[in-house]
Amino acid sequence: MNWVAVVDDEVFNRKTICRILKKNDYIVTALESGQELLDFLFVKGNVPDLILLDIMMPDMDGFEILKRLQTNQSGGHRIPVVFLTGDSGDETEMKGLKLGAEDFIRKPIFPDVLMHRVDRIIELDRTHRSMAREIEARSAECESLSRHVVQTLAAAIDAKDTYTNGHSDRVAEYSREIAKRYGYTEKEQDDIYMMGLLHDVGKIGVPDEIINKKGKLTDEEYAAIKVHPEIGDRILKKVKEMPKLSIGARWHHERYDGTGYPDGLKGDEILEEARIIAVADAYDAMTSHRSYRDILPQAVVREEIAKGKGTQFDPVFADIMLRMIDEDKEYMMHEN
Repeated sequence: MNWVAVVDDEVFNRKTICRILKKNDYIVTALESGQELLDFLFVKGNVPDLILLDIMMPDMDGFEILKRLQTNQSGGHRIPVVFLTGDSGDETEMKGLKLGAEDFIRKPIFPDVLMHRVDRIIELDRTHRSMAREIEARSAECESLSRHVVQTLAAAIDAKDTYTNGHSDRVAEYSREIAKRYGYTEKEQDDIYMMGLLHDVGKIGVPDEIINKKGKLTDEEYAAIKVHPEIGDRILKKVKEMPKLSIGARWHHERYDGTGYPDGLKGDEILEEARIIAVADAYDAMTSHRSYRDILPQAVVREEIAKGKGTQFDPVFADIMLRMIDEDKEYMMHEN
């Protein structure tokens, strides 16, 4: 059954509206003031399907009550509000609509008009909520699919390098953990995870023989490797649905002291997410197998991260990484 809260300081109006609604099988709660309504909703936790709210009331008029409702309901479902008024002026109606009222019902109350508008607004609200849930579900499906595609692409990138199996996924996980400890929201953590997964996407444009060369790179080969951030940036900027996705790809080799590449950015000129990914990337590089060495001892890795504070790394994110290392007593954070 539908539930309506009726707020009117005049007893006759209140009783008339309640009688009409009950006759049409509505559950009705009658309230005399705005304060009673606020207590009814936010102290007692009631959630009616609709609020019929008189405008002209002592202490707190309908406009002020609606403002408080909007403030208290921000971020959640807003109960639709219909104003009750004897004022036929356009100015009153426009003010109410701008504040968020769904409709107006003029006094004196006509039963057919009241029921038509109440039925319509409750049905519309339910339809909107149903559509919102459906959109949310579909968005979640699309996000899940997008993540799967990104993970598949990241695995393909890692497969180019015989010695970096799972590198992108580990960098993404370390980046998310640093971001979490720094105070990022869950959405922001998910975003940086995706950036971390694709930070090396530009290696698609680097020949395999250079990536997998066991000996020292020539100057020309090293120059070819250094182009991968720009290649990744160009690739990911085409993903218009995720405009920040290219941040990690372009700037994960920038250094805090300004001596990195490709743009030679310094300090806060480097976007925050890239500064986080840079620490995560360097950590995984040291804790992964390479053609020329095995995984480095944890003490050596820690020393290198500490040494890079303020030069290679943002000191804040380096400190977070150092705490993660210190908590990893069994040295589990490395390539298996």
